[in-house]
Amino acid sequence: MSRPLMPKATAVWLVDNTTLSFDQIADFCGLHPLEVKGIADGDVAQGIKGMDPVANGQLMRQEIERCEADPAARLAIIKNALVTPDKKRKGPRYTPVSRRQDRPDAIAWLLRNHPELSDAQVGRLVGTTKPTIQSIRDRTHWNSSNIKPVDPVTLGLCTQIELDEAVRKANTSKERSAEGKATPQILKPVRVSLEEGAAPMPEASEHETPAS
Repeated sequence: MSRPLMPKATAVWLVDNTTLSFDQIADFCGLHPLEVKGIADGDVAQGIKGMDPVANGQLMRQEIERCEADPAARLAIIKNALVTPDKKRKGPRYTPVSRRQDRPDAIAWLLRNHPELSDAQVGRLVGTTKPTIQSIRDRTHWNSSNIKPVDPVTLGLCTQIELDEAVRKANTSKERSAEGKATPQILKPVRVSLEEGAAPMPEASEHETPAS
Protein backbone atom coordinates (compact mmCIF):
# COMPACT_ATOMS: atom_id res chain seq x y z
CA MET A 1 0.00 0.00 0.00
CA SER A 2 1.21 3.51 -0.82
CA ARG A 3 2.13 5.71 2.14
CA PRO A 4 2.02 9.50 2.48
CA LEU A 5 5.17 11.57 2.51
CA MET A 6 6.33 12.42 6.04
CA PRO A 7 4.03 9.83 7.67
CA LYS A 8 4.73 10.86 11.28
CA ALA A 9 4.02 14.52 10.58
CA THR A 10 0.85 13.44 8.77
CA ALA A 11 -0.17 11.27 11.72
CA VAL A 12 0.35 14.23 14.09
CA TRP A 13 -2.00 16.34 11.98
CA LEU A 14 -4.64 13.61 11.72
CA VAL A 15 -4.58 13.02 15.48
CA ASP A 16 -4.98 16.74 16.19
CA ASN A 17 -7.55 17.58 13.52
CA THR A 18 -9.76 14.53 12.95
CA THR A 19 -11.76 11.95 14.89
CA LEU A 20 -10.21 9.03 13.01
CA SER A 21 -9.32 5.98 15.10
CA PHE A 22 -5.73 5.09 15.95
CA ASP A 23 -6.03 2.03 13.68
CA GLN A 24 -7.18 4.13 10.72
CA ILE A 25 -4.36 6.64 11.13
CA ALA A 26 -1.79 3.89 11.68
CA ASP A 27 -2.92 2.02 8.57
CA PHE A 28 -2.76 5.15 6.42
CA CYS A 29 0.63 6.32 7.71
CA GLY A 30 2.28 2.92 7.98
CA LEU A 31 2.74 3.16 11.75
CA HIS A 32 1.82 0.91 14.67
CA PRO A 33 -1.46 1.80 16.45
CA LEU A 34 0.46 2.10 19.73
CA GLU A 35 2.79 4.60 18.08
CA VAL A 36 -0.24 6.67 17.03
CA LYS A 37 -1.57 6.42 20.59
CA GLY A 38 1.82 7.67 21.79
CA ILE A 39 1.48 10.66 19.46
CA ALA A 40 -1.95 11.41 20.94
CA ASP A 41 -0.54 11.11 24.47
CA GLY A 42 2.41 13.35 23.66
CA ASP A 43 4.99 10.59 24.20
CA VAL A 44 5.92 10.14 20.53
CA ALA A 45 6.86 12.59 17.77
CA GLN A 46 7.57 15.45 20.15
CA GLY A 47 8.71 18.50 18.23
CA ILE A 48 7.24 17.28 14.94
CA LYS A 49 4.96 19.81 13.28
CA GLY A 50 1.80 18.31 11.81
CA MET A 51 1.50 18.18 8.03
CA ASP A 52 -1.95 18.60 6.48
CA PRO A 53 -2.39 15.81 3.89
CA VAL A 54 -5.38 17.67 2.40
CA ALA A 55 -3.43 20.89 1.83
CA ASN A 56 -0.52 19.08 0.18
CA GLY A 57 -2.82 17.09 -2.09
CA GLN A 58 -2.37 13.62 -0.61
CA LEU A 59 -5.88 13.18 0.78
CA MET A 60 -9.40 14.41 0.07
CA ARG A 61 -11.45 16.04 2.84
CA GLN A 62 -14.40 13.86 1.77
CA GLU A 63 -12.22 10.79 2.29
CA ILE A 64 -11.51 11.81 5.89
CA GLU A 65 -15.22 12.42 6.54
CA ARG A 66 -16.09 9.04 5.03
CA CYS A 67 -13.69 7.22 7.35
CA GLU A 68 -14.72 9.27 10.39
CA ALA A 69 -18.27 7.99 9.85
CA ASP A 70 -17.13 4.38 9.47
CA PRO A 71 -14.37 3.14 11.82
CA ALA A 72 -13.95 0.02 9.67
CA ALA A 73 -13.14 2.09 6.56
CA ARG A 74 -9.58 2.86 5.50
CA LEU A 75 -8.20 6.07 4.00
CA ALA A 76 -7.17 6.00 0.34
CA ILE A 77 -4.30 8.21 -0.71
CA ILE A 78 -4.44 10.28 -3.91
CA LYS A 79 -2.14 8.39 -6.27
CA ASN A 80 -0.84 11.36 -8.24
CA ALA A 81 0.33 12.96 -4.99
CA LEU A 82 3.13 10.45 -4.66
CA VAL A 83 6.64 11.25 -5.75
CA THR A 84 9.44 8.82 -6.30
CA PRO A 85 12.33 8.92 -3.84
CA ASP A 86 15.47 10.71 -4.95
CA LYS A 87 18.21 8.56 -6.40
CA LYS A 88 20.99 7.65 -4.04
CA ARG A 89 23.53 10.40 -3.75
CA LYS A 90 27.23 9.85 -4.23
CA GLY A 91 29.41 11.51 -1.62
CA PRO A 92 28.42 13.39 1.54
CA ARG A 93 25.15 15.29 1.80
CA TYR A 94 25.37 19.00 1.13
CA THR A 95 23.67 21.10 3.79
CA PRO A 96 22.80 24.73 2.94
CA VAL A 97 24.65 27.29 5.05
CA SER A 98 21.34 28.54 6.48
CA ARG A 99 20.59 25.05 7.81
CA ARG A 100 23.98 24.11 9.23
CA GLN A 101 23.29 25.76 12.56
CA ASP A 102 20.33 23.38 12.97
CA ARG A 103 22.41 20.23 12.67
CA PRO A 104 23.31 19.89 16.39
CA ASP A 105 19.59 20.01 17.27
CA ALA A 106 18.86 17.35 14.65
CA ILE A 107 21.71 15.14 15.88
CA ALA A 108 20.47 15.40 19.47
CA TRP A 109 16.98 14.37 18.32
CA LEU A 110 18.27 11.35 16.42
CA LEU A 111 20.45 10.21 19.32
CA ARG A 112 17.48 10.46 21.71
CA ASN A 113 14.76 9.00 19.51
CA HIS A 114 16.67 6.53 17.35
CA PRO A 115 19.61 5.12 19.33
CA GLU A 116 19.63 2.15 16.95
CA LEU A 117 21.15 4.35 14.22
CA SER A 118 24.92 4.16 13.82
CA ASP A 119 27.03 7.32 13.81
CA ALA A 120 27.63 6.79 10.10
CA GLN A 121 23.88 6.73 9.43
CA VAL A 122 23.31 9.86 11.51
CA GLY A 123 26.13 11.57 9.64
CA ARG A 124 24.63 10.72 6.26
CA LEU A 125 21.16 11.89 7.28
CA VAL A 126 22.13 15.36 8.45
CA GLY A 127 25.51 15.85 6.77
CA THR A 128 27.81 15.84 9.78
CA THR A 129 30.89 14.09 11.13
CA LYS A 130 31.43 11.40 13.75
CA PRO A 131 33.43 13.71 16.09
CA THR A 132 30.54 16.18 16.09
CA ILE A 133 28.05 13.40 16.88
CA GLN A 134 30.25 12.14 19.73
CA SER A 135 30.63 15.64 21.19
CA ILE A 136 26.85 16.04 21.29
CA ARG A 137 26.41 12.57 22.77
CA ASP A 138 28.83 13.22 25.66
CA ARG A 139 27.82 16.90 25.93
CA THR A 140 31.28 18.30 25.16
CA HIS A 141 30.03 20.27 22.16
CA TRP A 142 30.89 23.96 22.44
CA ASN A 143 27.20 24.90 22.29
CA SER A 144 25.77 22.07 24.37
CA SER A 145 23.80 24.37 26.69
CA ASN A 146 21.75 25.68 23.76
CA ILE A 147 21.14 22.42 21.89
CA LYS A 148 17.49 21.35 21.85
CA PRO A 149 16.43 18.12 20.06
CA VAL A 150 14.42 18.86 16.91
CA ASP A 151 13.26 16.40 14.24
CA PRO A 152 15.64 16.69 11.24
CA VAL A 153 12.70 16.17 8.88
CA THR A 154 11.01 19.26 10.32
CA LEU A 155 14.27 21.16 9.93
CA GLY A 156 14.53 20.10 6.30
CA LEU A 157 17.86 18.30 6.77
CA CYS A 158 16.51 14.99 5.46
CA THR A 159 13.23 13.55 4.21
CA GLN A 160 10.93 11.27 6.18
CA ILE A 161 11.54 8.56 3.58
CA GLU A 162 15.30 8.75 4.15
CA LEU A 163 14.86 8.64 7.93
CA ASP A 164 12.45 5.70 7.80
CA GLU A 165 14.78 3.80 5.48
CA ALA A 166 17.78 4.38 7.76
CA VAL A 167 15.80 3.19 10.80
CA ARG A 168 14.61 0.12 8.91
CA LYS A 169 18.17 -0.81 7.91
CA ALA A 170 19.43 -0.24 11.47
CA ASN A 171 16.73 -2.48 12.94
CA THR A 172 17.38 -5.19 10.34
CA SER A 173 21.11 -5.11 11.10
CA LYS A 174 20.40 -5.29 14.84
CA GLU A 175 18.11 -8.30 14.40
CA ARG A 176 20.68 -10.13 12.28
CA SER A 177 23.37 -9.43 14.86
CA ALA A 178 21.15 -10.79 17.64
CA GLU A 179 20.40 -13.91 15.63
CA GLY A 180 24.10 -14.50 15.01
CA LYS A 181 24.91 -14.33 18.72
CA ALA A 182 22.10 -16.69 19.72
CA THR A 183 23.32 -20.24 20.41
CA PRO A 184 20.25 -22.34 21.09
CA GLN A 185 20.90 -25.56 22.95
CA ILE A 186 19.43 -28.73 21.51
CA LEU A 187 18.19 -31.22 24.09
CA LYS A 188 19.60 -34.69 23.68
CA PRO A 189 17.36 -37.76 23.84
CA VAL A 190 17.07 -39.31 27.30
CA ARG A 191 18.74 -42.52 26.07
CA VAL A 192 21.80 -40.62 24.82
CA SER A 193 22.11 -38.63 28.07
CA LEU A 194 21.94 -41.83 30.15
CA GLU A 195 24.57 -43.53 27.99
CA GLU A 196 26.92 -40.55 28.32
CA GLY A 197 26.47 -40.45 32.08
CA ALA A 198 26.97 -44.17 32.63
CA ALA A 199 30.39 -45.30 33.91
CA PRO A 200 32.37 -47.45 31.44
CA MET A 201 32.46 -51.17 32.21
CA PRO A 202 35.96 -52.47 33.22
CA GLU A 203 37.54 -54.75 30.67
CA ALA A 204 38.41 -58.26 31.79
CA SER A 205 42.14 -58.91 32.25
CA GLU A 206 43.73 -61.57 30.13
CA HIS A 207 45.21 -63.17 33.31
CA GLU A 208 41.99 -63.36 35.28
CA THR A 209 40.71 -66.81 35.95
CA PRO A 210 37.08 -67.30 34.92
CA ALA A 211 34.79 -67.92 37.83
CA SER A 212 33.79 -71.55 38.19
